[in-house]
Amino acid sequence: MRFARVIQGVWIAGFVIGTTTHVFDLVIGGANTYEPFPTALRVFWVSLTLFDPLVVALLVFRRRAGIVLGLAVILVDVVVNWTVFFTIGGLSLFGVVNQAAFGIFLFATATLLWRWIQTDRGVPQQQESPASSRGPSAS
Repeated sequence: MRFARVIQGVWIAGFVIGTTTHVFDLVIGGANTYEPFPTALRVFWVSLTLFDPLVVALLVFRRRAGIVLGLAVILVDVVVNWTVFFTIGGLSLFGVVNQAAFGIFLFATATLLWRWIQTDRGVPQQQESPASSRGPSAS
């Protein structure tokens, strides 16, 4: 299914962009790159340097865990970033809106990707039991 491969590619591209963003932040700003923010936020954003590429690897190898982890990462990241945007500041509207749009795309396409990975990896779809396909029993 070509459409599913395109969806997989968009998921991977999004998490590669996230990985690249956080890696560049660390390379340019060092360990204190997010210093104006509270420690918990800094730890969270640095942790994305590990979680984002893990999502990419799982998706490249067509593991459903990549979908689950990807949804968890984007959900938490969007909630954290919008909370920071409205309470602390320091994040761009462009960034939080685009990230939220990406999150909506992920949640909208997760089921299709889930099914495609199941089918593409040779996992049979759930089938009816033989008894239910014969019709009513003649007792």
